[in-house]
Amino acid sequence: MRAPSALPVLAALAALAIAGGAHALPLGSDEITRICTEAEGPAHCARKVEAEQMKRLPGVASRDGNALKVALYPSGVATFTDVDTISGGTAYALWDYLSEINATVLWTMRDDDAGFLIVQRATNRQTPLPAEPVVSPDRQRIATADFCPTRCENLLTVWRVTRDGVVRESQWAPKERWSDAGVRWKGPEMLVVDYTPAGSDTGRTLERKLAEPDWTRVGGK
Repeated sequence: MRAPSALPVLAALAALAIAGGAHALPLGSDEITRICTEAEGPAHCARKVEAEQMKRLPGVASRDGNALKVALYPSGVATFTDVDTISGGTAYALWDYLSEINATVLWTMRDDDAGFLIVQRATNRQTPLPAEPVVSPDRQRIATADFCPTRCENLLTVWRVTRDGVVRESQWAPKERWSDAGVRWKGPEMLVVDYTPAGSDTGRTLERKLAEPDWTRVGGK
């Protein structure tokens, strides 16, 4: 996912909240807008979201200066350190906790590219994701929708949740270009996608079954 610029970050991060589904304590779009009203950019906004989430999710993570410490289960800590470089650097922020799969979601930025990282607390398996993960009702999969005008995958993706990591299972690209999209589950075998076609201001909705033949299977599955 490309990094939203300056204060349009409010709309970008709020859209991520709208796309969310089975999260423990998700922030709504209005909350993100309020929290980030005076944010100086996406990383600053994400830090402000992190501060709010740490109040709501005690024990999930803590911050010590540039170090974000994510609690593992039953014990241990995974540390993620912000680094500044000439090209921009790397930043992390606590975004959410998915109790259904015992995983912590971090917002990440590397130079100009923003995305997410899911950390499975029982194994410390870490999987980069292009967009915010949404857990299926049966807890077996997550879905992501990464769509934007530039520097996005422009794919609807289904990932399999395993103890050894979160694995890309299948993906689908629409024939027309979308400027943005959010995804949610309608049962364990059906996705609902809210999207906006490129060049349009009118949102649309479609449903896609996981069994439909035009999904591209990844890894021969």
